[in-house]
Amino acid sequence: MAHKYSVILPTYNERKNLPVIVWLIANTFNENKLDWEIIIVDDNSPDGTQDVAKQLQKAFGQNRILLKPRAGKLGLGTAYIHGLNFVTGDFVVIMDADFSHHPKFIPQFIKLQATHNLDIVTGTRYRSSAKPALRGATAGGVHGWDLKRKLVSRGANFLADTVLNPGVSDLTGSFRLYKTPVLKDIIPRVTSRGYVFQMEIIVRARSLGYSIGEVPITFVDRIFGESKLGGDEIVQYAKGVWSLFSTV
Repeated sequence: MAHKYSVILPTYNERKNLPVIVWLIANTFNENKLDWEIIIVDDNSPDGTQDVAKQLQKAFGQNRILLKPRAGKLGLGTAYIHGLNFVTGDFVVIMDADFSHHPKFIPQFIKLQATHNLDIVTGTRYRSSAKPALRGATAGGVHGWDLKRKLVSRGANFLADTVLNPGVSDLTGSFRLYKTPVLKDIIPRVTSRGYVFQMEIIVRARSLGYSIGEVPITFVDRIFGESKLGGDEIVQYAKGVWSLFSTV
């Protein structure tokens, strides 16, 4: 395949996770004979994440690993916007650096996209099969979350689905494949930041008529470091749902 895939990897205090996730991503693309690059957007991590990224550049090459740091912790949504400025691939993969998203699902994203010429493919924790159908896809799920976290996630998706009717089972997920021109078209229209950013992208994409597919994924809670989801993000999410309901 002649396509190139650009992975935007936002990081903050991911020194322990970064070497392994980068190796897994690189190995996945190389095994499938796909062209790739990883754009690491680090928000001035105090734990030495950028030092690790520079070592990875030496190991894989600066054409494969691009370090594009920012001055401070400026939020997840703006990290994607920043990373998009340096993308050279015709497809963009967005995922977390903490092993919540395993790169083994990327080939399924690519296969579903290629089969149906989809504009966006998003990972879902809440479907047992791909949409449209994809041979080899297994049921999605979550591992490592307590009951409270599961209820918050389910409740957030139920709220968004009821109010916005986006036609996607996992609106809060952040493991996705985009056609680069599609993402560049949607991004300027998005007004939310933080965790609401992912939701608004899908809602905007639907309103613009872009096609969206879903691949079931297994979401695993982070191995090293602390979750960055807190009470402020939950309140922000609820406000974001209402704002989109009022404007889209």
